[in-house]
Amino acid sequence: MSKVFYIIIGTFSLILGIIGILLPILPTTPFLLLTSFCFAKGSTKFHQWFIHTKLYQKHLDSFITNRSMLLKTKICTLAFASTMLLFPLIILDNMFMRLFIIFLYLFKYYYFIFRIKTI
Repeated sequence: MSKVFYIIIGTFSLILGIIGILLPILPTTPFLLLTSFCFAKGSTKFHQWFIHTKLYQKHLDSFITNRSMLLKTKICTLAFASTMLLFPLIILDNMFMRLFIIFLYLFKYYYFIFRIKTI
């Protein structure tokens, strides 16, 4: 049952990743990473198929092998995540939640700037 769940989630995230290629506001790389993870857990055949696609080769291979991303991918991912975190930061009235979201912002930017190489 859990393998079917992973395949369903992997397929859904693959669809979102493909949509992210067409719509610059939707990040591609995180969805494709989730696809790879779910397919690896759900089915060897699905995972093998996915890692041999041009989609994987273009968007994930450099990240998986070299821990690096294209500058455009980094910017799109950071912009999308920052926009999504901005809504709760504005709406929430709880100071602890706001501090937590600010911490997420700082950690996210630190990680993308200093821990992931730029191609």
